[in-house]
Amino acid sequence: MTKLHYLGATEALALFRSRELSPVELMEAVIDRTSATNQDINALTETMFDDALAAARTAEARYLGNQRVDPAPASAADSALLGLPVATKEKHAIAGRSLSQGLMAQSGVRAAAHHPVVERILSAGGIIHARTTSPEFSCATVTHSPMWGITRNPWNTDYSPGGSSGGAGAALASGLTPLATASDIAGSTRLPASFTGTVGFKAPYGRIPGLGPLASDWYRGDGPMARTVADTALLANVMAGPHAVDHNTVGQTAPIPTTFAPVEGMRIALCLRLGDYPVAPDVEANTRAVAAALSAAGAVVEEVELPWTSRGIGETIFTHFGHLLGPAMEEATAGSEDQLASYTRRFMADARAAAGRNSLLDALTAEHRVQAQLAAAMEGFDVLLAPVSAVPALVADGDYLEGIDVGGVHLEHYWQAHMTAPFNIANRCPVLAVPSGLADVGIPTGVQIVGHPYQDHSVFRVGAAIEQARPWAGRFPPL
Repeated sequence: MTKLHYLGATEALALFRSRELSPVELMEAVIDRTSATNQDINALTETMFDDALAAARTAEARYLGNQRVDPAPASAADSALLGLPVATKEKHAIAGRSLSQGLMAQSGVRAAAHHPVVERILSAGGIIHARTTSPEFSCATVTHSPMWGITRNPWNTDYSPGGSSGGAGAALASGLTPLATASDIAGSTRLPASFTGTVGFKAPYGRIPGLGPLASDWYRGDGPMARTVADTALLANVMAGPHAVDHNTVGQTAPIPTTFAPVEGMRIALCLRLGDYPVAPDVEANTRAVAAALSAAGAVVEEVELPWTSRGIGETIFTHFGHLLGPAMEEATAGSEDQLASYTRRFMADARAAAGRNSLLDALTAEHRVQAQLAAAMEGFDVLLAPVSAVPALVADGDYLEGIDVGGVHLEHYWQAHMTAPFNIANRCPVLAVPSGLADVGIPTGVQIVGHPYQDHSVFRVGAAIEQARPWAGRFPPL
């Protein structure tokens, strides 16, 4: 039987509504699990357990006051998450609480208002009981910082849960929360999902509201993480939709379902290397096993090629960062450079150098080329399937300033070992990351399912089929 702290969100909601489980019982189980486990992984920046228990009692009273035993209507927006614990990334502002983004120089900053996703979670009855770690300014794919220390992967604490939403991935995998918020500008949702055996959704640009001015950066976006595809869809539906503070937001034609049609007859393009990414053998084997399972489920799976290079993708994204995120980071950290992590200084230097070599128009030209090449490769297919990361693991305290080795190939920048950034360049495409198996070092690997622009339902449908064909639920780290 699944331990209570590992209970899924959709399952918990059904038990709340039938009065077989109280939100207080679930919150207490999560709190107990956190007390027993978080010291080993360091996934949280702060907890708010007293307030969370009070909110859980209020949710319990609402359920007891409802004479219905059957589930509440799906359209009841104010109860979509009623009583569920939700952990939020620290960058997702909570009014009156810290908004440091892991920067020592901003440790005293307090948020004036809720981030839109926080506002929506609370409005839907979700209970924010904890906040999760990230690297400084969410600018690394490992999660450690001078401010918060090292966040470790619960599957093997020598390794990182990835980044930048590493605290979210580690918390989910450890049973510290059933739902978590994340963000993604080059893989910051999908990489932690892959390395921790969880599910992460990079929504298409504009689907989920953010805060300015960087909400206008077309690479970035906020999104949900969970342990199952259905739970991820549940939180995505709450977070999505137009918001007055973000004029980039767009609507959905219909909510993402939490039950899905089979994939029989769907056409899936398999691309193992996205060009020349040097994929590790265990990552490739797990990706091929997923493709075989989809084929056995009735999908038509065909391998395709893309003309990309990891070096070229890296030059494109760092040119983009050099004209947008890099200057914002330099402005925010001016005068406190000596307090920054080495990976933050390296990021800003690489971004500045790329912007010196290439204009913003050069970046747009390269981005258009990548988007056109992806569209051509996906023509005639419903989705594209690829590994999330070419490398199966990153060490927990690594800075990787000298690059990284993958399969006998040395890459000058460790971000070139991740296969996520092309789909931030093509950021109108929805991408869902789901587990694919275990790496040789004992931590999970993942695949990413890429849809056509704004075709969110397709990636969840395929993700659910992978989840059913290669069951992951019930596999938990050995903490």
